[in-house]
Amino acid sequence: MIGYIIRRLGQAIIVTLGVTVITFALLHLLPGNLARDVLGPRATPQEIAQFTHQNGLNRPVYVQYWLFLDKLLHGNLGYSYQYNRTVDSLLASELPRDLVLGGLSLIFSLVIAIPVGVLQAVRRNGPLDYASTGVSFVLYSMPQYAIALLLIQFLSISFHVFPAEAPQSSSAFGILGHPAGLVLPVASLTLVTYAQFSRYMRSSALDTLAQDYIRTARAKGLSERLVLWRHLLRNSLITVVTLVGLSIPLVLTGTLIIEQVFNFPGAGLEYLQATLSNDYEVMLGITVLVGVITVLGNLVADIGYAILDPRIRY
Repeated sequence: MIGYIIRRLGQAIIVTLGVTVITFALLHLLPGNLARDVLGPRATPQEIAQFTHQNGLNRPVYVQYWLFLDKLLHGNLGYSYQYNRTVDSLLASELPRDLVLGGLSLIFSLVIAIPVGVLQAVRRNGPLDYASTGVSFVLYSMPQYAIALLLIQFLSISFHVFPAEAPQSSSAFGILGHPAGLVLPVASLTLVTYAQFSRYMRSSALDTLAQDYIRTARAKGLSERLVLWRHLLRNSLITVVTLVGLSIPLVLTGTLIIEQVFNFPGAGLEYLQATLSNDYEVMLGITVLVGVITVLGNLVADIGYAILDPRIRY
């Protein structure tokens, strides 16, 4: 197990370096001038030249990348001239709120999708299976903004059950203090994620039910409950572990669309505003952070494989 984890850590480091290279190169290929965007249209050529020299923008690209990588290794994601603060402090205030939004939606999705997927597999081709499959297909095929707008229309505008805007508190605890405002954004994310998880869970459970050890357990006289929870569930969770690992970036950064629709103060909305204002440091910092978290999510999923099924580590 230790050797497997070390190998996967080495691969994760290599992939992370590749992510930083690609992200840095793509952002430097964007049209525009960083010095002009920061100093404004009235800046003189001398001011632009001085800013370019002070920030090393006149150096070769590989030198700029090395300086950027050195800052990353020291935990420095850059400096936002639009907000006059470091990107680190900016994300430190945004990410806890995203953790609330994405974490709640992920927990609710798993709590609902896992038992529903198992129940669909056990009672396959029945009314419950067909109904759940239809609901999952509808939700999975709909874009997030459509689900969000429908929830706002019915539960906020038509029936006035929940507010259409997310809580605007500056802290995660402040957002949790207004649970009514969290219902619609969390529900929008939960419905889409549930549809994905339940389909994979049903497919994995069906494959597991066809295995010989399930028939052997039943032949030994084990109750159906023990067969399902001791043998079926653990072996069916391997596929879901992959999805959970890939959902870690969603938990920590939220989603741009949901945050935009509900005006949720998170990193996704911050990224959109940075794009509109050409705040390259914020765009670069958030993009690299999401890439690193995605790599870590895959690493967590691979380790989860090895725990659930020891054969995978070989």
